[in-house]
Amino acid sequence: MPYLHDLVTTLAAPWVVLSPRSGQLTGAGAEGVYARDRRILSHLQVSVDGRSPVPVQVDERSTATTRYDAVVDGLGDSGHDPTVLLRRTREVSGDGLTERITLVNRSHLTVDCELVVALGTDLAGTAAVRSEAAADLPALPPIPEADRLHWEDASGTRVTALFDPAPDAAAPDGAEAEAGRGWQLKVDAGQEVSVTIRVSATFPITDGFSIEPPASRPGYDEVEVGCDDTRVDRWLRRSLDDVAGLQLAAEEGERYLGAGPPWYLTLFGRDSLISAGMLIPVDPPLAAGTLRALARHQGTRVDPGAAEQPGKIPHELRAEVTDHGRGLVLPAAYYGTHDATQLWITTLHKAWRWGMPTDEVRELLPALQGALAWMRDYADPDGDGFLEYIDESGHGLANQGWKDSSDSVQWPDGTIATAPIALCEVQGYAYAAAIAGAELLTSFGLEGAEEWSEWAANLRERFRETFWVDGYPAIALDGAKRPVAGPASNMGHLLGTGILDPAEEAVVADVLASGDLDSGFGLRTLSKAMTHFNPLGYHTGTVWPHDTAMTVQGLYAAGQSAAATSLVNGLVRAAEAFDYRLPELYGGSGQPEEDTPTPYPLSCRPQAWAAAAAVAVVIAALRISPDVPNGTLRITPAEHFPWKNLQLSGLRLGSGELSLSLTDGELTVRNSPLEVQ
Repeated sequence: MPYLHDLVTTLAAPWVVLSPRSGQLTGAGAEGVYARDRRILSHLQVSVDGRSPVPVQVDERSTATTRYDAVVDGLGDSGHDPTVLLRRTREVSGDGLTERITLVNRSHLTVDCELVVALGTDLAGTAAVRSEAAADLPALPPIPEADRLHWEDASGTRVTALFDPAPDAAAPDGAEAEAGRGWQLKVDAGQEVSVTIRVSATFPITDGFSIEPPASRPGYDEVEVGCDDTRVDRWLRRSLDDVAGLQLAAEEGERYLGAGPPWYLTLFGRDSLISAGMLIPVDPPLAAGTLRALARHQGTRVDPGAAEQPGKIPHELRAEVTDHGRGLVLPAAYYGTHDATQLWITTLHKAWRWGMPTDEVRELLPALQGALAWMRDYADPDGDGFLEYIDESGHGLANQGWKDSSDSVQWPDGTIATAPIALCEVQGYAYAAAIAGAELLTSFGLEGAEEWSEWAANLRERFRETFWVDGYPAIALDGAKRPVAGPASNMGHLLGTGILDPAEEAVVADVLASGDLDSGFGLRTLSKAMTHFNPLGYHTGTVWPHDTAMTVQGLYAAGQSAAATSLVNGLVRAAEAFDYRLPELYGGSGQPEEDTPTPYPLSCRPQAWAAAAAVAVVIAALRISPDVPNGTLRITPAEHFPWKNLQLSGLRLGSGELSLSLTDGELTVRNSPLEVQ
């Protein structure tokens, strides 16, 4: 699988460019220009007089703009100081790529040289690139015109590279001679000359999901944070910039977040909901759009091949069937998730409490009723009172919680738990969804609230009787209904759902705060004390920022602020180490074994719920609890608050704005549409 961590990412979804620090796209690994699940270009290489420029600097100006500076040897003044530079300014939008290549002459001489740009593509699908099946695909022949090149594949996808000015001629013979174009440049002393390439693509109409750019991309300029720890400011600012770059639009224009480039830039149930839910305080329409887009694709039939069931929220939506290799073949609309439906309900409830317009909530009530019915009628196929899953298709995901790798549910000796699997956090989400659903049904005058309150109470009691093992909640029940032992981060997701009582929450908080799970850079997915703990195991020892942030939310909600603040401080340390762009996941060796976390080579960066985590932990520490429908607002900052001073403005609450500050423990609400109680 191609490594991602060291690649420079330039992003305005659905377009993204992944390159090494040279800016050159050589076709190696995951390098390339991508859009709508296709690698649009695999090669984009620049040379001057037959030599590759020597890279010296990368400036990530924003999520959508990157500048690469390089030295051109053999040109300009003699001596050790470089005097001729090549600057590449790469900018993506939702519609394509613009790359401006500038030769800068700082010498005392006129420079005469040949600039050559070589381009190529295989138009491979992202899944083929990820599984490395694309390595066997031939390059497509270009269709040349005077000022542009075209490529087209059998599906009807067409790529155009437009040059300005038009090239002088085709490049000389070489590995990609037919796709190379050259310019004979004459650059006077102290001057510069540029060539611009604009890359665009058209895609065939399919019956599958269409991945579109948003009509407009928010800048979040109104959101301002000031903290005595300046790392928090930088982390939040860069995270919001990434959130803007990750935004996409569904069929009716609803905005949502693609999970992460380049493999996951589409609508996901779990990922998009968790991310949008964390971001409600700064962008409530994003959550509303995500809810509507997923409701439109809510399951309507029983289809084991797609894991579809009536009322179920999908796992992911794509334009076509996707072969991920190793037997994992997912249909265009795939429903293999056992938690997205509950998360849809709780996200709707949170959006309503933060002020989602009543008519918009009312429009989603049929989808709410369908989602609740799925929990009752389909999520518990053996009728034991717990929600469990098994892949019936033989080509889908073996695990259908957020830890969806095949080894994520294992016994202490490393034995993989047998299906069907009932994950602990899925039960917590279900309890919270039943309570939230009951409140929505009551508030909108619909029947069923009493049924769901009773359903939740029964689930809570069964959970208490069955899941606890060795003093903590097991990660899951296996197919024989045995609680799978071994401390893991999953139990952190139970906090704040209501399925645990305060005493149980305190026990869980103590387990999570142990050095075996708290790495100093966030929460390990699996306890360091486990025999098969692996600090670079995808779900068996790494740290995932969203996992940590969701646990932080629960800890603060449960009043376990010391453990929460320790995890928040760890995330801030990790953010600093990753230049304030937290990756999807990173190594779990932790302190004191390492001063900065080890990168996970395959990690998407940026990634939606990792970026959203910055907002989530700040709001959680402030313990902001609005109820716009009932006109109430409570703000009770945590006892062990992570910072001494914090100012925050530009939060969205109903039709108004919330701004506040906390100075030496003293809360001041500067602006609020609701009276603080």
